[in-house]
Amino acid sequence: MKKKVVSILLAGCMIISALAGCGNAAAPAAAPAADGGTEAVAEAAPAEEAAPAEEAAPAEEPENLTATQQIIKEAEGMSLEELAKKAIEESNGATFYGVGNSSRGKHALPLFIEYLQTIDPSYTMEFEWQQPKNNKIFEQLTADSLKDTGTFAMTLIQDGNQIESKMVQTGILDTFIPKEWAEANGTTPADYVGYLPLQTLNKVFMYNNTGDKVFDNCWDFVAEGNHSLYMDIDSEIVGKNFLYMLTEDKYAAMLKDAFNALPAEEQAYFQPTITEMESEAADLGLGADGAYALAWIKLWVESYNAQTDDGPICNTLVDKSATDQSGLLVYSKLRSVEESDSVSVNNINVAAYQDGYKGIGGYGYCHYLFVTDNSPLPWTACAFIAYMTCTEEGFSAWGKDMGGYSSNPEVAAATEATYNHSKGGYDEEGNNVYDCKNDRGYDWWTTTGELVLEDPEYCASVSFTVGSWIELLTKYSEEAAE
Repeated sequence: MKKKVVSILLAGCMIISALAGCGNAAAPAAAPAADGGTEAVAEAAPAEEAAPAEEAAPAEEPENLTATQQIIKEAEGMSLEELAKKAIEESNGATFYGVGNSSRGKHALPLFIEYLQTIDPSYTMEFEWQQPKNNKIFEQLTADSLKDTGTFAMTLIQDGNQIESKMVQTGILDTFIPKEWAEANGTTPADYVGYLPLQTLNKVFMYNNTGDKVFDNCWDFVAEGNHSLYMDIDSEIVGKNFLYMLTEDKYAAMLKDAFNALPAEEQAYFQPTITEMESEAADLGLGADGAYALAWIKLWVESYNAQTDDGPICNTLVDKSATDQSGLLVYSKLRSVEESDSVSVNNINVAAYQDGYKGIGGYGYCHYLFVTDNSPLPWTACAFIAYMTCTEEGFSAWGKDMGGYSSNPEVAAATEATYNHSKGGYDEEGNNVYDCKNDRGYDWWTTTGELVLEDPEYCASVSFTVGSWIELLTKYSEEAAE
């Protein structure tokens, strides 16, 4: 634009110079036209204005990637076999350190080494897999990130809220999206948005069926006098994410719909709490149905019977002595129940599987895979991650469990074909002996089963507001109740 203005001014000056003799310096620019006039000079301005010189395009901003991120960018264009060859070059004879919330990483690593040895039989690698207790994995990764070159090559980690706020925003962990995983999900590494999940696990509502009590609505689990068994939200933080997610519009609407399906006399018990929560929901900036979510959360926190682990919860509920008790626990725990005269999985019902059940059936959360930004073996970490997410064998350490679904649809289908979880309750003669062990699958749970799915960004966005509000609630204490 500046060039246009300058051209016009110069042209004007040349015209004035030619007509009025405005100085000898300008005279050469006002050379007469062929016919002896000054028309050619006058026409010069429009010609300059019609075809201005193009301004140079702004230079693209540099990506400013770290060394590990540069490797990841290159790795995302490679096949598993190409990554495997890079891993062999990088880590032959080395020791690989991994850290995760799941102990099964140590079962997947030997399979990965065997896979690499199919490409290079001389390949060797030692490994160590750590599983920090009491949610110390975030502290351990943070401390390791202070080194120029870290100890841990990669991690398998849960709790989307803390991953987002403590690990990703701080640059401690980097997301790698395997090319073949992206293709199986109908996308590309460049187009995919989010973290890389190894699997989604579900925790589901169950209840002991040896009595007359019926749980046919998710509000029954927070009804007067009910104390569902649940891992305390301060010992397993991912359980708090479940409560955060209930305030998201989609799930708050599910709770409202379930409330509307209750008989009038049951609605009457919950309505005062819902009404009380309307101002709280407005203060917290929640959507139109936020009061239903806060009411359910309040009643749940103030009534659940806190436990230290899902295993003991399962062992309690499947015993015939646990009449009318309920819980929210990892679905896969049913696989390890040993049948006896007093213990049977047939002593419990999975609430969402029952005809006429209304409302949320449980919640789902992910195990995510990341490369540490100061990884000592980034190529090997990428290859290991691709192996776990792109092959049935790589996922096999987790594949035997119902209620754990590979994020790769091709691996999920292959896993189901091998383990037949949908018929997990059938005996060798084809009899449906333990119906609650017949897994309905990821697609069913995330639609009909109304599973509440963790969204790391949403959890992080409300962890201070909703989280602070939850901290003010008074938890149920069995001792105090007595």
